[in-house]
Amino acid sequence: MTSNDPFEFDSNGALLRTHLPLPGQSGKVRDVYDLGDSLLIVSTDRISAFDWILPNGIPNKGSILTAMSRFWFDHLQVANHLISCEVPQQVIDLGIDASVLADRIMVVRKAQVVPFECVIRGFIEGSGWAEYQQSGAICGIDLPAGLRQCDRLPEPIFTPATKAETGHDENVSTEVMSAAIGAEQTELLRRLSLQVYTTAADHAAERGILIADTKFEWGLVDGEVILIDEVLTPDSSRFWPKSSYEPGHSQPSFDKQYVREWLSETDWDRNSPPPTLPADVVQRTGEKYREALDILT
Repeated sequence: MTSNDPFEFDSNGALLRTHLPLPGQSGKVRDVYDLGDSLLIVSTDRISAFDWILPNGIPNKGSILTAMSRFWFDHLQVANHLISCEVPQQVIDLGIDASVLADRIMVVRKAQVVPFECVIRGFIEGSGWAEYQQSGAICGIDLPAGLRQCDRLPEPIFTPATKAETGHDENVSTEVMSAAIGAEQTELLRRLSLQVYTTAADHAAERGILIADTKFEWGLVDGEVILIDEVLTPDSSRFWPKSSYEPGHSQPSFDKQYVREWLSETDWDRNSPPPTLPADVVQRTGEKYREALDILT
């Protein structure tokens, strides 16, 4: 992360990248900086689809994701990594325009990251639906015959996935996870993930949103398991409007659905850099993220 300008924007004012003079690394959406005894997570307005970061962003998306994670960390009442959402003095002292970072940063505890995504599925869609169609199971969990796309499952299931540095995460069985980190820790993470999902899904359903599935990341601090990364955002979850839910086909959702649909209709081959999103797709995607935040919080 090196640049003369600490902030890089697109023509619509979306924050694409930060280049703070601190040790750090960049993911698909977030830039993470080492503050010594803590980490600074900056949620940019970048958006990814089909494992590519798109050339333009969704203005204010990072602020929306941060506000949503902040709400859930407070609502869920489970041990987590969040320390503060205030721009730390250490960053202000760099002499940059700290207002750019306001509302889109989290200062968090450092943790030893569990090397698995803890995915909870309450409904069947996405890679789970594809796997079920082939084998009648997801991650080794046998499911009833005759389920339709987007059907509600008899009960939520825990389906871990490996954390891929590039490309897709890979669904695995709990046996694979247990072999890597131990059966006791796997069972603890399964139980915690189901507990958090159930609490969040109940709240969301009361507000008119179905959380079809989501992925959690957990870490260890002095032996304590804590919830880390972002949590229950449209980037890490499928949010469906409850009022129009109808199994048997894909559902409208509060996420980057417009982005995926538009890209699927172009001649982009998914092996070369993706095209720039048109203004209407950017606008509608931003509106969906904002709507999800307003409804849930």
